[in-house]
Amino acid sequence: MEGETGIMFAKDIGIDLGTANVLMHVKGKGIVLNEPSVVAIEKQTNKVLAVGEEAWKMVGRTPGNIVAIRPMKDGVIADFHITEAMLSHFINKINVKGFFSKPRILVCCPTNITSVEQKAIREAAEKAGGKKIYLEEEPKVAAIGAGMDIFQPSGNMVIDIGGGTTDVAVLSMGDIVTSQSINVAGDTFDNEIVQYIKRSYKLLIGERTAEKIKVEVSTVFPGSRNEQLDIRGRDMVSGLPRTITVKSAEIEGALQESAYMIVQAARNVLEKTPPELSADIIDRGIFLSGGGAMMHGIDQLLAEELKVPVFIAENPLDCVAIGTSLLLENINKTSKK
Repeated sequence: MEGETGIMFAKDIGIDLGTANVLMHVKGKGIVLNEPSVVAIEKQTNKVLAVGEEAWKMVGRTPGNIVAIRPMKDGVIADFHITEAMLSHFINKINVKGFFSKPRILVCCPTNITSVEQKAIREAAEKAGGKKIYLEEEPKVAAIGAGMDIFQPSGNMVIDIGGGTTDVAVLSMGDIVTSQSINVAGDTFDNEIVQYIKRSYKLLIGERTAEKIKVEVSTVFPGSRNEQLDIRGRDMVSGLPRTITVKSAEIEGALQESAYMIVQAARNVLEKTPPELSADIIDRGIFLSGGGAMMHGIDQLLAEELKVPVFIAENPLDCVAIGTSLLLENINKTSKK
């Protein structure tokens, strides 16, 4: 990256501005950045101390005067200034600004975003150094990144399970036909695990431990996994550290309700889909993208409940970032902005 300082002209950047992670794709280079969407700031001065990976290490481990903030809450900007600082930091880090020109930036956002939030994202990207800012809906970009040809007159269905939101969409002719976005996704599963451990074992655990449980032992399809893990936390009664062992089956029970909300969203979208496109979806199946697609058993659960084949995209975490670059290449043909 270092030898890039002498660029005369800026490169296009595609940004997947997620609740959990920010990914950036630069034309000709692939994905150049993948870091957690976390910013650590000093309370009194509001000074940014660390961004991304560095700040993520601080979550739940900071002294009182430092807070680690996730500025994207449920897929939308919860704190505008911090999001702007985070974007600027990342764009400077990948070093693609030219001497004569600024990069064109395509940012992805969830389908249920309001026009005020769209404006906030646009402004943040402009202040961070973009020349022209394009906004695209996440499931559309994820479908392109997953290798679907959404520009044909046939139905493609994608379920993009991120950190803060799950976007379900049926696409045809390059656009969204029916869609739904719900605030049930990776973070919800983490939270359910924290609450379950608190209720069942009277033990307090942090979000990093919850994520570890989610990755290593949890499943959402009954009987499909049989793992166990020793975890440590603070006993609510004695206030002292304590170790317990959790098993897959109990976590499956704790996550059942949230998993069925994703199933229900997919069902709602299918019910509103025109019959010709429904027929295509039975042939082609449903594609899962986003970090939540790697949730153990989610593909089996959806396939069983919806009676449609379900496939996990090749690189579910990178789908949106890869899709942004493909869209940027065709932006002159497709976009009027």
